[in-house]
Amino acid sequence: MRKLIASFCALLLFLGPAASAAYAVEVDAPSALLMEKETGTVLFAKDEHTQREPASVTKVMTLLLTMEAVDSGQLSYDTMVTASAHACSMGGSQIWLKENEQMSVHDMLKAVCVVSANDCAVALAEQVAGSEDAFVERMNQRAQELGMEDTHFCNATGLPAAGHVTSAYDIALMSRELILNHPDIRQYTTIWMDTLRDGTSQLVNTNRLVRFFDGATGLKTGSTDSALYCLSGTAERDGMELIAVIMKDATSNQRFEDAKTLLTYGFSNYALCKITLDTPLPPVPVELGSQATVQPVLSAGDALLLEKSKAGNLTQTVSLAESIAAPVAPGDRLGTLTVTSGEEIVAELPLLAGESVPRVTYGQMLLRLLKTAFLAD
Repeated sequence: MRKLIASFCALLLFLGPAASAAYAVEVDAPSALLMEKETGTVLFAKDEHTQREPASVTKVMTLLLTMEAVDSGQLSYDTMVTASAHACSMGGSQIWLKENEQMSVHDMLKAVCVVSANDCAVALAEQVAGSEDAFVERMNQRAQELGMEDTHFCNATGLPAAGHVTSAYDIALMSRELILNHPDIRQYTTIWMDTLRDGTSQLVNTNRLVRFFDGATGLKTGSTDSALYCLSGTAERDGMELIAVIMKDATSNQRFEDAKTLLTYGFSNYALCKITLDTPLPPVPVELGSQATVQPVLSAGDALLLEKSKAGNLTQTVSLAESIAAPVAPGDRLGTLTVTSGEEIVAELPLLAGESVPRVTYGQMLLRLLKTAFLAD
């Protein structure tokens, strides 16, 4: 059902005024997707639910779980991680950790984000969950929580393993979760060149977007002989951040070209508009409430993703209830803010109660009647 709804939403998007531009976008990758971070809106999709090997783009989930551990206080950036024999045996992209070598979470995150270090990814997984196997269980649980129905992880690195698959759509979901709720990851994903081990280990980012695409913020490359060339590329311009996912491109250069095509299309055609009220809202009377009125507010996080042609001339109309009966709970709907572009309604946003108003008690009612009587005398 989720896939059917997603496909229907994509169809509605393409049938709008931007349809000609949307259809003009072409990428070589067999699977690709473009998503806006704030709203989660899919702006372009191609074979987005086909299960494919993600290679090291897997590490987006490894980074997500590590950042969740940092932000929850389980780890700190200064926590020292000891490399196990298992972590040091990974092969592939690595920084050549030695068994029992210690390195901070900060430096290991840097190594994972910049050079896709498999040894550091497994060391972090072991630090978070006790073992890579236990960490993989958490990866799959978190994938389920995020609605990643096309995904099954077998390891923390993306090294080839039977049944280790995901989709372009699912990669966008976990990428969005990472950059939306853990923006500190940018301190690592935006690094172009750096060093470790007091300058003795050189790092150069595998993600060429960081160096050559304006506004690039990350996120993760991946490639193996069977997965071919994959990428979750993120960039931000004018307050809007986009996620371009590329899977199974034929060459490394082509994955970056495809990502740039999608990101450029998104930035050229869409804008993220933060909606604020043009004028203060009047309070709404409350019937039989412990106070006479309740203040309506615009719900937090009201941002509209609009075609640029519609984003520059927005007008607002407020419709509020004449009154509301107590009790009133925070979040109860009190009215609607209608946003229009020209003659077209582009959004109808709820206006909500910003506070609770209990129903008046019999004692309070009697007291009010007595006060009224005395004032009348």
